[in-house]
Amino acid sequence: MSSSPIDLQSAEFRQLLRKTVRETVEEFIRENELRARELSLMERVIRLEESLKALREIELAHFEAIEKRFEAMEKRFEALQRETNARFEAMDQRFEAMEKRFEAMDKRFEALQREMDARFEAMDQRFEALQRESDARFQAVDQRFDAMDKRLSLLQWTMGVGFTLTNLIILLSTLFLR
Repeated sequence: MSSSPIDLQSAEFRQLLRKTVRETVEEFIRENELRARELSLMERVIRLEESLKALREIELAHFEAIEKRFEAMEKRFEALQRETNARFEAMDQRFEAMEKRFEAMDKRFEALQREMDARFEAMDQRFEALQRESDARFQAVDQRFDAMDKRLSLLQWTMGVGFTLTNLIILLSTLFLR
């Protein structure tokens, strides 16, 4: 470029100015676009880090809530375990009481069985005595019937002989009287 004064109104100057402004603006835009991209990336990284930090805090809160739930469940489980143990102990005591009652009932049944056995033995002895007495009475009745049978037989023979003799006498008297 020469040292002569520049005509600001000239077309050449305007073209040169436009070219220079355009190049400067293009360079400025390129540089700013790179900076904008860097800023955008940095902003995204910052947002991502903040999101990750928020997620960690949420996860920690969830883990703490879960831990509290587990602690509460553990306390409930321990309470349930204590209650279950208490119930089993109460049931054991009831079973022991029932076992004692059953033992007492067994003793009563054994005593009743012995008493019933003794009564049945006494009844058997009475029945045997009654049987012997009945047998003796039936033998006495049999003897009476045998004696009666002998008497009736004798009476029958006597009557038969008497009728026969009477008929013979009647027959002989009719034969001789005729």
